[in-house]
Amino acid sequence: MFLDLNHYNLDVYKEAKKFRRECYKLIVKLPVSEKYNLIDQIRRASTSVVLNISEGSSRKSQTERNRYYEMSRGSIVEIDSCLEIIFEENYMAIEELEQVGKPLKTTFILISKLINAGK
Repeated sequence: MFLDLNHYNLDVYKEAKKFRRECYKLIVKLPVSEKYNLIDQIRRASTSVVLNISEGSSRKSQTERNRYYEMSRGSIVEIDSCLEIIFEENYMAIEELEQVGKPLKTTFILISKLINAGK
């Protein structure tokens, strides 16, 4: 925010921020009984996606950058599994989950392209 760094201009970073915001909107709709389970997990993982992209972008070697990008992608996969649980437990309908599903897919594709470009 205060530093003029490259990751602020990356499409994947911008999409990851949208994804995180949608995750935060979703978790307020979950039952209170999930506060220390799904809610905390989705909050941490969605924040991790954004933070690992920004930290990875600051690394000098492509190998190091990819390591952070892989962690970011892993957090996306983790959230996808959380969404499956939410659906299976009938906490939300698939239509409600689409609000998160769309930026999830886009972020996953963009981060995968970033990783593959560096190989």
